[in-house]
Amino acid sequence: MITVLSHFFIKDRDRMEDGSVRRAYGMLCSIVGILLNVLLFAGKYLAGVLSGSIAITADAFNNLSDAGSSFITLVGFRFSGMKADASHPFGHGRIEYISGFGVSVVIILMGVELLKTSVEKILHPEPVNAGLLPAAILAASICVKLYMSYYNRKIGARIGSEAMKAAGMDSLSDSAATGAVLFSMAVGYFTELKIDGWCGCLVACFVLYAGYEAAKDTLNPLLGQPPSKEYVEQIREIVMSHPEILGIHDLVVHDYGPGRRMVSLHGEVSGNGDIYELHDVIDRIEKELNQKMGCEAVIHMDPIQADDLTVSETKKELVKLLANAYPDVSIHDFRMVQGPTHTNLIFDAVVPYGYDKSDGEVKEGIERLVAEHWDNYFAVVQVEQSYI
Repeated sequence: MITVLSHFFIKDRDRMEDGSVRRAYGMLCSIVGILLNVLLFAGKYLAGVLSGSIAITADAFNNLSDAGSSFITLVGFRFSGMKADASHPFGHGRIEYISGFGVSVVIILMGVELLKTSVEKILHPEPVNAGLLPAAILAASICVKLYMSYYNRKIGARIGSEAMKAAGMDSLSDSAATGAVLFSMAVGYFTELKIDGWCGCLVACFVLYAGYEAAKDTLNPLLGQPPSKEYVEQIREIVMSHPEILGIHDLVVHDYGPGRRMVSLHGEVSGNGDIYELHDVIDRIEKELNQKMGCEAVIHMDPIQADDLTVSETKKELVKLLANAYPDVSIHDFRMVQGPTHTNLIFDAVVPYGYDKSDGEVKEGIERLVAEHWDNYFAVVQVEQSYI
């Protein structure tokens, strides 16, 4: 259905890198989601009234909340495409994340209400009048929700939308929940067991879990999560493909919404190179990152002593010492400042989050390691964490 509709409503529908095409897909999927969820609500509510099942009625209102969620997602896609202005120079892309979080809140609230109603049904059970029409409505609902899960996850992956991926997972959990309701009807029809309330609780648990997962996926970009390893590696390959760049560090990626990323990094260059030529190389790399990665890049040119044999050999030896004493700790900005009585080894040490030693312990340990290994060398260490 989405593929057919995209032929009529989305111009240049195959250009996923285009922000307007991306928003058009998101809005189209949201509109289809609203229509299908409203139809499912009407059908399930009718089935709930006919059968007297609280689980079916709960499942119906779950679909109504899904329609509201699709509307919030629609609004998010619409406003996230607004251009940057004086008050929001980085654009409005994070509105999509905020709308996704709003969806998760609605899902969680609905799950809580369904759980309360189902517990009451457990305490005061009533017989369920199972029939062919309610069962057929539920079976059709499962098929529709599986289809919605498929197209939401497929399109969400193509356009890189966490909100749509969350909607896909929600539809999948809805299918499982409706399956549980259908099972309770079958049990009530063939036996005297009254498990309608228990299945209603199961539906509520599915809804709450879907809300939790959606909240997690949309809150992480808002709070600030590290970029994917694949994204970092793509940046590294582009930058290091230029022979003038000897290494990179202090890579930071700021995410202001889909298609709006700011990247900053330090590019190590030879301290003996021509500053104008090196500056031109940096400019070309920034433009290349913008063209290939769709990000705004700022690169700090970091000169190092690349042609000094003593510096190179000392750094290699220090790296070997650290690999044994402090695994996963890396160094950069290595310099040697020689004086009449001693030599300072000045560098930054990058400690990963969750390391088993504190920053202070790492700093003191490295200083001690250098002092024990060299007679007149002293470490001047700046400890920092990585943003990737």
